[in-house]
Amino acid sequence: MRKLKLQVQITIDGFISGVNGEMDWMLFEWSQDLLEYVKELTEPVDTILLGRKLAEGFIPHWENVIKNPNDPEYLGGVKLTKTPKIVFSKTYEKSIWNNTKVATGEITEEVLKIKQQNGNDIIVYGGGSFVSSLITKELIDEIHLFINPVIIGKGMPIFQEISKKQNFKAIQAKHFECGIVVLTYKSVN
Repeated sequence: MRKLKLQVQITIDGFISGVNGEMDWMLFEWSQDLLEYVKELTEPVDTILLGRKLAEGFIPHWENVIKNPNDPEYLGGVKLTKTPKIVFSKTYEKSIWNNTKVATGEITEEVLKIKQQNGNDIIVYGGGSFVSSLITKELIDEIHLFINPVIIGKGMPIFQEISKKQNFKAIQAKHFECGIVVLTYKSVN
């Protein structure tokens, strides 16, 4: 079965956005060592899962990045635009984006079907309620928490809906030059 990885930016106090979806707390100027880490993390990935809300900004952003080969994010943008994406949505019936399919069924059934297909690793970036559902339904195999050096006090958590214990094994804790710390956990359920 294919592995589903979660890569998520998070604050020290456990939020993935501000109360109104603010992302101004994130470090956007990543150091070269973190860029290399992300490249290694995404290299074996051949499918990206996204919630509809995140997809609406994520996909157009990366399509714009690859229009400029001088953009420092260009190579990452090429990987993210070329990798097939599946957007989970209750409002779209078909994709409005290139290289993207829409999944409208029950989340557990859809994700298990994807995980059972032939292929390499799958990665999910968000959005918040989508990621929270994946965690709650124990569909995440590996978590990569990109902890930004900031506390915002209030915001959107992704672990608030968990109703039972889930066991993970710490794989790695790594500090990067830009100040982000990545904690990596593997599910042992």
